[in-house]
Amino acid sequence: MKKQFFIFVLFLFSLTTLGADFKVGLASKVITPELPFWMTGFGSRTRPADKVLHDLWAKAMVIEESPSSRVVIVTTDILGLSREITEAVANRVNQKYGIKRSEILLNSSHTHSGPVIWPALDGLFNLNQEDQQKAARYSAKLTDDIVEIIGTAIKNLAPMNIFSGHGSAEFAMNRREYTPKGVINGKNPNGIGDHDVPVLKITTPEGELKGILFGYACHNTNLSIYEFSGDYAGFAQIELQKAYPGVTAMFFIGCGADQNPQPRGTVELATQHGQELATAVEKVLSGNLSPVRPPIRTAYETVDLEFAPFTLESFQKDLLSSDKFIVNRAKVMVNALNKGWDLSKYRYPLQVIRFNKDLTILGMAGETVSGYSLKMKKEYSKENLFVMGYCNEVMCYIPTKQIVQEGGYEPVSSMIYYDMPGPFAENVEDKITTTLHSLMKQVGAKVSK
Repeated sequence: MKKQFFIFVLFLFSLTTLGADFKVGLASKVITPELPFWMTGFGSRTRPADKVLHDLWAKAMVIEESPSSRVVIVTTDILGLSREITEAVANRVNQKYGIKRSEILLNSSHTHSGPVIWPALDGLFNLNQEDQQKAARYSAKLTDDIVEIIGTAIKNLAPMNIFSGHGSAEFAMNRREYTPKGVINGKNPNGIGDHDVPVLKITTPEGELKGILFGYACHNTNLSIYEFSGDYAGFAQIELQKAYPGVTAMFFIGCGADQNPQPRGTVELATQHGQELATAVEKVLSGNLSPVRPPIRTAYETVDLEFAPFTLESFQKDLLSSDKFIVNRAKVMVNALNKGWDLSKYRYPLQVIRFNKDLTILGMAGETVSGYSLKMKKEYSKENLFVMGYCNEVMCYIPTKQIVQEGGYEPVSSMIYYDMPGPFAENVEDKITTTLHSLMKQVGAKVSK
């Protein structure tokens, strides 16, 4: 009798998972702060935001091959998660659900119309005590919210199939403009860029669309108004969820640190770019996509990125500068160096998730420039690559060797606002790509010949 009952249970299980390669769970939650609240991304802002153009969201997708093999992908409509938040989330999710660090990938859309994530980029603002405490409470709640939606997504696990495809959108433009006085943050229509629109399609065994994960490599810098929004990425998600009622649409940003949307500057243009991106995704969804199958393999490592040499004396001189941002950075540096802290390097995280031979996701931390995406796609041309920037933590720009040598905003000036001691050493690209090659080897991917 017990044997017959066991066979019957197995039969029911086979019916519920028939035709499904995975179980997938989806969940989302509004993370718009209570108004008024300070925004981040632009140092020119002088007051808190007092309006909401559209809500900000945190969204989670859990992909399960088996109860012991799961991948978590979280997208957030914010400028960038801090190490404090991502490590807290990873530790809590591991303790509660047994999901390893290499299986947890967190991405920030880098909207410049999002809230301050304390203490990231605190040098941009001189917040009073009340505003600083509000920002700290928000960051703590954001951590709780991300853990919560991961748990909800796990509860929502159901048999699903996954498919992948690629489209294209053209509104991103390289912003590293070369002038007789050096590289400026401008417009370079002839510069490199990655216009790929990677798309992941989640359906029930019967073919009903349930989830969309899509990306694009471009700054979310259309808007500098005092209204919260996800910028073009927020509008794209809204458009897709209107087109497919009941579907969860999740945006991840690629390696777009040297790309801006063009033209830009108005709500109308942000909407237009969002619609263009949504249309590109819809075209992919209606075409022939490739199945994504198990097994899942993951790898995660950190690598120490070295900074170019600096001295305490140079920062002491910066304390006398008329530029408040230089002074703010100098205070942080002088205090840290006087305490004997080692500021010579930064522990940088990298991550790879590979599904069989069907799809490989590279997760790169920080504001990663497009050269990394283009390089990895060339070196692994036989792989179906989704290359994500702004993953796990956003600590500063991540330039290539060429960009370090050229100078400009990304490798040099931006480090002032991020409270970093200066540009990275020229070996930054070599150290990152060497680690990526190691991770790719661990998950079974090979460099194309």
